[in-house]
Amino acid sequence: MSAAVSFQDQVVIVTGAGGGLGRAHALLFAKHGAKVVVNDLGGSTHGEGANASAADKVVEEIRAAGGTAIANHDSVTDGDKIVAHAIAEFGRIDVVVNNAGILRDKTFHKMEDADWDLVYKVHVEGAYKVTRAAWPYMREQGYGRVIFTASTSGIYGNFGQSNYGMAKLGLYGLTRTLAIEGRKNNIMVNAIAPTGGTRMTEGLIPPQVFEQLKPELVSPLVVYLASNACTDTSGLFEVGGGWIGKVRWERSLGAGFDPREGFSPEDVADHWQQICDFEGAAHPADNIEALKEMMANLQKYAI
Repeated sequence: MSAAVSFQDQVVIVTGAGGGLGRAHALLFAKHGAKVVVNDLGGSTHGEGANASAADKVVEEIRAAGGTAIANHDSVTDGDKIVAHAIAEFGRIDVVVNNAGILRDKTFHKMEDADWDLVYKVHVEGAYKVTRAAWPYMREQGYGRVIFTASTSGIYGNFGQSNYGMAKLGLYGLTRTLAIEGRKNNIMVNAIAPTGGTRMTEGLIPPQVFEQLKPELVSPLVVYLASNACTDTSGLFEVGGGWIGKVRWERSLGAGFDPREGFSPEDVADHWQQICDFEGAAHPADNIEALKEMMANLQKYAI
């Protein structure tokens, strides 16, 4: 049996924690001893309006259970204010869980700039702003954990969610790079692609399934990834309904052409089956491994 996960004397920021997944995360962190900054602007799922009561209620729940928490009502696009609030109240920041998000679903031909821009602003810019503000504190103390919330809509695509899919997969690109930059300072960065029954997914998932996809079935993974017990970094995990799986990129071995002589579109067509054949596929872990087949092809035809 593994040792108990503890966040004693650690400070955790959870954005979008006024309900759904964020609320479940905040409650579980507090249960494991964390001082929790419950951030929520209190807007609608479309990113409209604001209401302080959502975050306040979660703080009340945590305190009633004997935990420590404060409410923060700033927008994630003002991430520096959220982190400054945490530092002023608790003096440090150990974990950032970027959970806040909105939906503005439309097919691409009906997409308006406002729908695209606001989804980007909340998901990508918001996560960047909060994490960027917390990063110097984590580097200085030689410890930190960051969780980004991606989505299967970003990994696999989903009808009517070009803006959302773009933002969510973009966050995984950020995850991969920050994992590389943060490792030397003991900052581990991972991403989850959760499926949960929340107000953002209500109506999109059949009712009988919705009821079983409790947000509480996502939070144990988040809390583990954010703990000092976890030293994995740069991972992407699908999670929901009591199931967790890790996702990795896969690439075919491809086809090589003589770079000295060049090749034609017809050559590509002739080798198309080989290019798309995943037999014995490679799983590059970084840019160096990703270049392996290309470098081998250059060496093969080197003079």
